[in-house]
Amino acid sequence: MEKTINLGQYVEIAINWLTENGKPVFDVIKNIGNSSIIGVEWTLLSLPFYVVILIFALLAFWKAGKGITVMTIAGFLLIYFMGFWKETMETLALIFVATLTALIFSIPLGIWAAKSKLAEKFIHPLLDLMQTMPAFVYLIPAVLFFSIGKVPGAFATIIFAMPPAVRLTTLGIESVPKDIVEAARSFGATNKQILFKVELPLAAKTILTGINQTILLSLSMVVIAGMIAAGGLGEKVLEGINNLDIGLGFESGLSVVILAIILDRITQGFVKKK
Repeated sequence: MEKTINLGQYVEIAINWLTENGKPVFDVIKNIGNSSIIGVEWTLLSLPFYVVILIFALLAFWKAGKGITVMTIAGFLLIYFMGFWKETMETLALIFVATLTALIFSIPLGIWAAKSKLAEKFIHPLLDLMQTMPAFVYLIPAVLFFSIGKVPGAFATIIFAMPPAVRLTTLGIESVPKDIVEAARSFGATNKQILFKVELPLAAKTILTGINQTILLSLSMVVIAGMIAAGGLGEKVLEGINNLDIGLGFESGLSVVILAIILDRITQGFVKKK
């Protein structure tokens, strides 16, 4: 059937225009992004592996209990002895920077959507698009804007991982009992005081759940980001697929699973103990 509407053509024109005219901006973003990711990588890799394991074990013990602590230690030791420590730290650095950046944008957007019906009508369809668009599609503008490497991988991860944090921040703010807000207002609290001293503390548990989901979605992008030379475990998984190396694919995939479980259980501990 012949096309009668060619939306892709107009999107392509817009992306090409941005690529040509926004190069100075994208170069600055790329330099900042590369410096951030490489800085976190350097920090993680310069520490002895047992120090990193100890830090995560203490976090797990503090927030998730003895069982998760033992699992964290055993999981990281297995990754180390399988020979994927460097790749795991690279993946952790990418996830850290991508998640932090996603949250910097997501939480204010979630608050805005909760406070403004007009903003909600605009933001929610955009979130639907971001969540349902195949993740591979994000790689196209990411590579055009930033070439290949860690930054386009982080860019695609940020777009894919933002929606849960926005939605759950909005849900958390909207779920705060109206009588509590009105009571604070009747005592003379300003809108800013109500937001930071009433609504955000009461919505914290829901917002932390959104952060947990953002971290897990970031991890789900690891293999896809590996396709554009983002490094880490994703590249090892792809190497196993390309070479039909079942052992490499299984071990690198298992490392992703272990990292996901550790991060999930620790962040869930923050939610449950809030």
